[in-house]
Amino acid sequence: MKALSLSGIALALAATFGLTANTVLAGDSGCEYGNKAAKADIVDTAVSAGTFNTLVAAVQAADLVDTLKSEGPFTVMAPTDEAFAKLPEGTVETLLKPENKDQLVAILTYHVIPAKAKAEDALKMGEAPTVQGGTLGFAVVDGQAQVNGINIVATDIKTSNGIIHVIDQVLLPESAE
Repeated sequence: MKALSLSGIALALAATFGLTANTVLAGDSGCEYGNKAAKADIVDTAVSAGTFNTLVAAVQAADLVDTLKSEGPFTVMAPTDEAFAKLPEGTVETLLKPENKDQLVAILTYHVIPAKAKAEDALKMGEAPTVQGGTLGFAVVDGQAQVNGINIVATDIKTSNGIIHVIDQVLLPESAE
């Protein structure tokens, strides 16, 4: 029975990400998140994608660039610029202020798992601890892979020091909500 449920998860992932995963992993063929065969680290991959400008600015403001460029491995749930735009007006600007650095660090490190977790593995585990100290929950809901109820829109973007999964909203730890 357990094998069937894992197979079901794999099939749901394939159905959900069949086209997206092929596009994402196409390397430098013009895809949105390609990264020249995983030679770039997490930060450089995010910068080159062009859709994570707010995330990159936040990582810089939180002084986490060196950490996310280190050996890792890390798995990052990366909110797009559109995901940050869904936050209430002024939230990003407030978080980027030096006096709010601790809160920004807590939010950003809540997006990072201190291990390499492909989407299929994360779904099998069901949950994973974050660098921040919280826990992320993974599930497939109505054929859509999710983390804490937020859609994962692209998976398994390989980098030299880990994996990026793209999400369509910003994850907020309970203490930040």
